[in-house]
Amino acid sequence: MSDELLTKLPSSSSINKEISAALSHDKKHPIIAIEVQGQIYDLVKAYDLKNEKINFITTKDTEKVEEIIRHDAAHVLAEAVKSLFPDVQVTIGPVIENGFYYDFSTPKPFHESDLELIEAKMKELIAQDNQFERIIWSKKKAIEHFTSIGELYKVEIIKSIPDDQEISVYKQGEFLDLCRGPHGLSTSYLKYFKLTKLAGAYWRGDSKNEMLQRVYGTAWLTQKRLDDYLYFLEEAAKRDHRKIGKDLHLFHLQDDAPGMVFWHEKGYTIWRIIENYIRDKISQHGYREVKTPTLLGRKLWEASGHWEKFGQNMFTSEVEKEVLALKPMNCPAHVQIFNQGTKSYRDLPLRMAEFGSCHRHEPSGSLHGIMRVRGFTQDDAHIFCTEEQVADETLSFCNLLTEVYKDFGFDNVRIKFSDRPTVRAGDDSVWDKAEEALKNAIALTGLSYDLNPGEGAFYGPKLEFVLKDAMGRDWQLGTLQLDFVLPERLDATYVSPSGQKVRPVMLHRVIIGTFERFIGVLLEHYNGSLPLWLSPIQVCVAGVTNEVDDYAKFVYDEICKAGIRCSIDISPDKIGYKIRNLSGQKIPFIAIVGKAEAEEKEVSVRKFGTQNNSNQKMELMEFIKYIKKESQKRGTN
Repeated sequence: MSDELLTKLPSSSSINKEISAALSHDKKHPIIAIEVQGQIYDLVKAYDLKNEKINFITTKDTEKVEEIIRHDAAHVLAEAVKSLFPDVQVTIGPVIENGFYYDFSTPKPFHESDLELIEAKMKELIAQDNQFERIIWSKKKAIEHFTSIGELYKVEIIKSIPDDQEISVYKQGEFLDLCRGPHGLSTSYLKYFKLTKLAGAYWRGDSKNEMLQRVYGTAWLTQKRLDDYLYFLEEAAKRDHRKIGKDLHLFHLQDDAPGMVFWHEKGYTIWRIIENYIRDKISQHGYREVKTPTLLGRKLWEASGHWEKFGQNMFTSEVEKEVLALKPMNCPAHVQIFNQGTKSYRDLPLRMAEFGSCHRHEPSGSLHGIMRVRGFTQDDAHIFCTEEQVADETLSFCNLLTEVYKDFGFDNVRIKFSDRPTVRAGDDSVWDKAEEALKNAIALTGLSYDLNPGEGAFYGPKLEFVLKDAMGRDWQLGTLQLDFVLPERLDATYVSPSGQKVRPVMLHRVIIGTFERFIGVLLEHYNGSLPLWLSPIQVCVAGVTNEVDDYAKFVYDEICKAGIRCSIDISPDKIGYKIRNLSGQKIPFIAIVGKAEAEEKEVSVRKFGTQNNSNQKMELMEFIKYIKKESQKRGTN
């Protein structure tokens, strides 16, 4: 392949000569692409470059090569589907973390059995070792071509591209697809892949558009890396919060309330434990808890700017000719409380917290258990402060957030700095000022961060706090956003030392984010076996026979009186069955009581995860004292 490619290389630029020289001798680790100023180019596109400094990407650069391979895989997937199902239209097929997908418009939905068929066709096409060829067309020619073959989604994409922008098409074999690249030299590196699942997705993420069929897959550089990832998926499936929630009777979802959670007693107990913990924690850090309306008038949302940016995602209702919206966030309401009465610089910083119930009209295709819902509650707060107080408040919040995450068992936290998005409120001078202020604040904390360009909130830059779970997965939960815009739009002021009315800085922050998503993360992180302090049932009293029911009830009552969350099983079932059942419910401790325990006022203690012969006899009051002490421990304990 390298020799064939060499014959096509023009010799007009030094960069092409350098590529030619490298291709001619590096056989063990062949060049797949090049990198120029952080941008990856495939070798076909690289020929258009001139004398830039380049970095060769070879098979030693595993992660970069795998991103290219996954792009190749998406194109071969589309080719295979078109070959097997000619009536299907292809839409978009991007690379995602650890894999790729392609969305198809199909008159007949795919079935799981089709994945095997498509995968076999992909292997057949890959074996042909077709070279990827980059072709540049005019916008007119691209529209004509894709119209002629009935690919109307591609035509829609092309029409949205500016007239002065080149249209690049990639070809492998006889298949052509609209694409920017980069791609590998040929399909020869695409050996280790697997199609993983089907899903639905609206065209361009809009629920008003057609529902498409999405085919997910994964691709890797070696068989071992593929096998390791497939094993990871198996383990992740076992930890799926939806399965755990059902098995442990924590919550459920149903079609009558799409994107809304029905919390059962045990699930809501976990919720209340977390809420009370957060309430106590923020109270110690000077926050004042408030409660604001769930329905707010359109005029307020227009004034804040949310109606223009998020109106399509709000649930609305008309009452007496006035349009009201279920709040998708709490910030405008908190400004209304701040605006009541005159505020002085002496009142700042004012830290206003709310466990705010919010609703957003998320597309049904994006809903995912309790991780992505339409009705949710945030541990939300807004800090109104002076510009000089931003650094101290940022440091204080980072310390608070770190304490909370450690208590829940998450020690690995990293920070991303997200700057101005394309769609935003406020002019560039305001954003320059906000970004500089937040960068200066995070610098003073001594914490490191990665840049996350273009991902800020529409009213200000933000810090995103990402934790890593037991499976090595990243979860972005906490945020801190610096906002000069909303105080201006909603006319928030305080009186400065000189007696002038000035705008406060508004810091938007959450720690766990939404209760729903955070509980889902906890369930998957701990595989349903929550630490003792978080467990909805900490102890279950299990009677060996019905002859000891009275003593079992006595033990249960004493444990409950001590403030320990306890249940009791005095059913006629055999003790072995009870233990298996209670262990399946992942209850941390089982207090087994039989005749011997009743006579000695003891319990036989069985800890979750221990073997049958690991029971420990303890005097009842000693056991209660032990559980109370263990319940105070935070972290993973």
